[in-house]
Amino acid sequence: MTAETPTETRATDDANDTNNVNDTNDTDDTTDATDANDANDVTWGIELTPEHPPEKVASLASLAEDEGFDVALASSHYFNRDPFVTLSQMAAATDDIRLGPGVVNPYETHPVKLAAQTATIDEISDGRAVFGVGAGDRSTLANLGIEREKPLRRVLETFTLAADLWDGETVTREGVVTARDASLNLDPPSEKIPTYVGAQGPHMLRMSAKHADGVLINAAHPRDLEWAAGQLEQGLDERPDEYGPFESLAFASVSVAGDEDAAREAARPPVAFIVGGAAEPVLERHGIDREAAGAVSDALERGELTEAFGRVTPAMIDAFCIAGTTDTVADRFEAALEHVDGIVVGSPLGPDLEDAIERASEALSIATADR
Repeated sequence: MTAETPTETRATDDANDTNNVNDTNDTDDTTDATDANDANDVTWGIELTPEHPPEKVASLASLAEDEGFDVALASSHYFNRDPFVTLSQMAAATDDIRLGPGVVNPYETHPVKLAAQTATIDEISDGRAVFGVGAGDRSTLANLGIEREKPLRRVLETFTLAADLWDGETVTREGVVTARDASLNLDPPSEKIPTYVGAQGPHMLRMSAKHADGVLINAAHPRDLEWAAGQLEQGLDERPDEYGPFESLAFASVSVAGDEDAAREAARPPVAFIVGGAAEPVLERHGIDREAAGAVSDALERGELTEAFGRVTPAMIDAFCIAGTTDTVADRFEAALEHVDGIVVGSPLGPDLEDAIERASEALSIATADR
């Protein structure tokens, strides 16, 4: 795990069955893990970070497919390899798993370009693309000289514009997003590419439930997921019937290993960044001391990563990461699934990536066995 911000990874914020990432193509070459997942309606997702070469990430995607995962998301950070280049190799290495960015933002890249890139992945994967989009991390965008203006409106306009482009329309927009006579010179094979909004704050959660196909909730703890579910309900109350079903996924930081201590130690870097960007109400929800959280944040701002990781407390790990052995993680998955439709297993995954993917699959099988 490199020093990448989970808040940027998940891009948090202040009408048919194809909308669900669990609807993959049928295949005769199934595994026990796949059979176990097919027995329930819970979506299994996984985040793969292009901190590794694309061929490595593609190999991990192939393993995830063999282990029964429904969707693999490539995270997007300016300091890592390009997610869409990586997704193209993931598509070549897999047959059925859905693929998409998890997540991109419409500040670093124009929404029309994001639509074209996602349509290209849909084309080369033979209709397996999903579109993960969010507002991006404010501090990271500031490093690039980008001001994150009107994030709610920009995200909404981005995915509605993209949907029109995927439908073959020529689009003109004069809102927060500007486009004049824009169109795509390709026809994605999917009847509809589903959009999943990366969200954490109340406004983005409610907007996603009202307008998108799904949400990627940047949270791991049942306490946060229960709160988020309440926000989603408010959005769903205003959702037009013609938009079809909506899916909520917990985009959770996960670290799983055979040794509990090793798993928790691997969780320190992502938890440090989550704590550093956590809003005060979130810290209060978990009883985390503001001074302790501030010490982590201050160390990150100074670039003292070792100090920041060392200041992460057990309570912080418990609040912001699902970390431990397979059985421990299975229990946490089961608790999370009381509030969401599925789980995206997010970075760091664990100290050993291949082992972690297999263990995460086993934990999901245990957690969903009675569903």
